Amino acid sequence: MDARLNLFANPVAGKFLRYVNSAGKAVGDSALPAATQELVKIRASQINGCGFCTDMHTKDAAHAGETSVRLNLVAAWREATVFTDAERAALELTEQGTRIADAAGGVTDEAWADAAKHYDEDQLAALVSLIALINAYNRLNVIVQQPAGDYQPGQFG
Repeated sequence: MDARLNLFANPVAGKFLRYVNSAGKAVGDSALPAATQELVKIRASQINGCGFCTDMHTKDAAHAGETSVRLNLVAAWREATVFTDAERAALELTEQGTRIADAAGGVTDEAWADAAKHYDEDQLAALVSLIALINAYNRLNVIVQQPAGDYQPGQFG
């Protein structure tokens, strides 16, 4: 299976991805815990049906030491006992921020307040930016039907 458009070889897409990747570096270098960042990327990618990003971020998380139990339970995080309260707040914000079109009021005050209990202002800024960023990556990859399964940890970095 080939992608509809080679995002990596096309000059316009390549230029765009360099800018998006720079934004990702700002978030990656933030004080938001790395494990939380991967959980957020995985959950948004699952919701959006982005196989490429789900493959990438589960492999990157495992490579960084994340357990298979936690990775296998991301989609069912509400019923799982393996996530911290802070991670649960980040996952709730991720779901609501990813499903904005499905929610009449967007992100609830309760979800925001819960996240704000666990993260300082800079971490919240990173979390909101990360949710927006992974949704952008998901959309790029889903639109072009980027194949999934062949990603190797560190491939792009």
